[in-house]
Amino acid sequence: MLDVCLLGTGGMMPLPYRWLTSMMTRCDGSSLLIDCGEGTQVALKEKGWSPKPIDVICFTHYHADHISGLPGLLLTMGNAERTEVLTLVGPKGLERVVSALRMIAPELPFPLRFVELSENREQLCIGPYIIDAYRVSHRVVCYGYAVSVPRAGRFDVERAKAQNIPMKAWSRLQKGETLEMDGVTYTPDMVLGPKRRGLKIAYCTDTRPVPVIAEYAEGADLFICEGMYGEDDKEVKAREYRHMTMYEAAKLAEKAQPKEMWMTHYSPSLTHPEEYLDKVRAIFPRAKAARDGWSLELTFDEE
Repeated sequence: MLDVCLLGTGGMMPLPYRWLTSMMTRCDGSSLLIDCGEGTQVALKEKGWSPKPIDVICFTHYHADHISGLPGLLLTMGNAERTEVLTLVGPKGLERVVSALRMIAPELPFPLRFVELSENREQLCIGPYIIDAYRVSHRVVCYGYAVSVPRAGRFDVERAKAQNIPMKAWSRLQKGETLEMDGVTYTPDMVLGPKRRGLKIAYCTDTRPVPVIAEYAEGADLFICEGMYGEDDKEVKAREYRHMTMYEAAKLAEKAQPKEMWMTHYSPSLTHPEEYLDKVRAIFPRAKAARDGWSLELTFDEE
């Protein structure tokens, strides 16, 4: 199971009814955050989710509306007596940027691990997550992310029995471990069938529409994508500032065919994004204009 919450849907500046950009997932006791705009802590409180289990924070880029909430969040995590390492992922320069922000949060009871992205595509495995980072097209270096939870093949009891595999090894093999007992090595492929479909969320903001976005959103359970402008007269502004309109986002979803798309990162001028949904859904019917606090529980397919 994978829980996802879109904590903030605003771009550029917070509004009384809209916090800045942030998304959180929870799986197997591990939480992951993408971006940490102003208001992220308040949004977490409103949702009733705790920041303490956050094991990884991914940053798309270092404009203030995507990272300005980090110092306060780190302090809150420290005050919650967290001691486990926190992994931070983002474009090259991450450690320098975070170190500058930590001038107001200098002492933490937990270590920080920095993963700086430099390639156009990179993949990380952290906790239960497979994180794919891919370079998009903004005014500064910016990445989109696809967060996946893989699912192993079905455990075959009859194969385990036929090979005389001890029952005490079954659960560990089912979790993908290789182990040795009484001089015999047992591997997961001895008892597991083909890998089954896992869960996947694709996320991107602050970019022009480029093919790589649709590539990583293909078949996703949820595609969260920037839809900064809905007004017809904002297309030139979107191109100038390297952002995306709601209709360009819908065209990417049309190519990728995710189960559902949520638009986010709205311009302050876009006070009622739902007013443009009819035109958006003419392109991709499963599009929604997300609001702060929207959440979804994703579960594996029944087989």
